[in-house]
Amino acid sequence: MSVDFWSIFALYLALGSVVGVMAGLLGIGGGLLVVPALLWLLPQAGIDATIAMQMALGTSLATIIFTSSSSAWNHLRLGNVEVGLIKSLAPGVILGGFIGSYLTELIPAHYLPKVFGVIVLLLALQMLLALKFTATRIMPSPLKVATSGGVIGIVSSLAGIGGGSLTVPYLSFHGVEMRKAIGSSSLCGTLIAIAGMIGFVIHGVNVENLPPMSLGYVYLPALCGISFTSILTTRVGAKLASHLPTPTLKKIFAVFLVFIGSKMFLG
Repeated sequence: MSVDFWSIFALYLALGSVVGVMAGLLGIGGGLLVVPALLWLLPQAGIDATIAMQMALGTSLATIIFTSSSSAWNHLRLGNVEVGLIKSLAPGVILGGFIGSYLTELIPAHYLPKVFGVIVLLLALQMLLALKFTATRIMPSPLKVATSGGVIGIVSSLAGIGGGSLTVPYLSFHGVEMRKAIGSSSLCGTLIAIAGMIGFVIHGVNVENLPPMSLGYVYLPALCGISFTSILTTRVGAKLASHLPTPTLKKIFAVFLVFIGSKMFLG
């Protein structure tokens, strides 16, 4: 391994540390940070710029499997997951996650950052305005829930995120208690990430210019570095949340996302 490899791997570790703290502190999905960071880091590692966005999305979803599954397990133990609701959402989010990875193959590579930018800007707007959804209607039929899950899965996979920013408001809007909305969302995020990652692996496995140590569009060194430190530092963020003004920090982070989203959209 070259010195450059280990230097960049150290940056993956640092990125994972930040992602873990922010996830624990603000309850955000790591993909909002991981994707733009990897889009800059991966070309530094010698990865062809024409596949850097797909690699960033696939690798981001792979890291989310670890963070979301850990969160989902804790929520399951606490009884914060509506199992019946997950059964209705699961087919949609799984299919949507896979479809989203397929769409990245159909969308021209130079448009993918713009798609990500638009999604991030919309999520930042929701966070910045502190939009809250109160229960205004009952949960629709299982078919409609599955369809909604499909939309959430597609958008999440296209942005390389776990989808909590979409799932929690949707569930809350339909009368699910916030504690259970968050717990159920974490399990949905795991399902989206698994389906999306499998899609990125399948669609990227035969690409000619893949770098060494990659599995389709998942770059294993980045996956290992980010996942290792993010799992460790999530606890730090959770502890800080009880001492810092989280709503204010969330709005500051939303402003940062506006900058990132705008930059990605404008190229």
